[in-house]
Amino acid sequence: MTFEEKLARLAIRIGLNLKEGQEVFLTAHTEHLPLVRALAAEAYRAGAVGVVPFFTDDALVLARFAEGHEAALRHAPAWLYRALGERLAGGELARLAVVGEDPGLLSGVPPEKLEAAMRAHAEAYRPVLEPIARFATNWTIVAYPHAGWARAVFPGLDEEEAKTRLKRAIAVATRLDAEDPLAAWTRRADELSARAAWLTARRFAALRFRGPGTDLTVGLAEGHVWKGGWGQAKNGVRCLPNLPTEEVFTMPHRERVFGVARATLPFSLNGVLVKGLWVRFEAGVAVEVGADEGLEAVRALLDTDEGARRLGEVALVPADSGVRRAGVLFLNTLFDENAASHVAFGQAYSENLKDADQLSPEERRKRGMNESLVHQDWMLGSQAVEVDGVLADGSAVPLLREGRWAFSV
Repeated sequence: MTFEEKLARLAIRIGLNLKEGQEVFLTAHTEHLPLVRALAAEAYRAGAVGVVPFFTDDALVLARFAEGHEAALRHAPAWLYRALGERLAGGELARLAVVGEDPGLLSGVPPEKLEAAMRAHAEAYRPVLEPIARFATNWTIVAYPHAGWARAVFPGLDEEEAKTRLKRAIAVATRLDAEDPLAAWTRRADELSARAAWLTARRFAALRFRGPGTDLTVGLAEGHVWKGGWGQAKNGVRCLPNLPTEEVFTMPHRERVFGVARATLPFSLNGVLVKGLWVRFEAGVAVEVGADEGLEAVRALLDTDEGARRLGEVALVPADSGVRRAGVLFLNTLFDENAASHVAFGQAYSENLKDADQLSPEERRKRGMNESLVHQDWMLGSQAVEVDGVLADGSAVPLLREGRWAFSV
């Protein structure tokens, strides 16, 4: 089997766990077409009734910023997102995203243009984000090489060699080099699900991160639930939302985050590479922020709405992940968030709150759930960052030491 065929089989059979009779909505870049073709073939073999691809392209994206008038920058296809959200909410439509773009594509775009476009997209995209956040249907994300991405990860190599090297790294990170990748991911998902259950049972009041430039206490939502490994969608399908996935994650309390955190890895934010991010929190709000590069993009994100300055996710990741084994800084959040513990500005996932479907929006907020038009992960974990679980009586339980789990399941 080719790389594309192996990755497609993993994405459809384990990532989506596609069920006969489902339709697949697929987003990708035009450079991802070889994988998209393999995904469509595998989806139809699994019984899909349709595969609907939606493509983007670097030249099309840049044309909007270079030639578009103000109205074009403030426009987003809300009609499309409303229709897509309705289908996702019903569970008949599975969602598959292929990612892997140039992390610095929009670095030269004026901040005011970038902010206008980001806000327009975030507001229009809410009907899609909501059913995904509450896991109404099965969904997954996979990655495929893009020339600009490959050159950023492997500078100095020619384009084809860089793409080949990136493809090899993706194969390691997604366990395609295992004798049976599907079985390997089944074992890993089982382990992560067991660790999530252990953490939920402890009912920690907070997590504390301590390391170089970081002393952060993340209070946890009342009735929080840890997730990791398998995801149970409300349409009855058990799937693996991200490939790769190495995290266990839960919901911070929107008002109980205090201290300072320094990002341990760069990350791409809407086409702008952010390096050296640091944030100071008071009562859940990011009140100070700085960065060596990409600060204007971060500020634009935080100004999206009131919830964008608060945390919607906190995740723990061990050092033995496939991403770490690949030995590459991917400059892509799908991978780099699975190399290190992380947090996310913005929207929380309702699956991380017990009985969330039975609570009113006001009750969810009172328990600590954050709402926003955005959700942006950034990494604050490393082998030098210790993580403790803090119980209600103030006592601490070691969770990560030198990047390794400090507890057994």
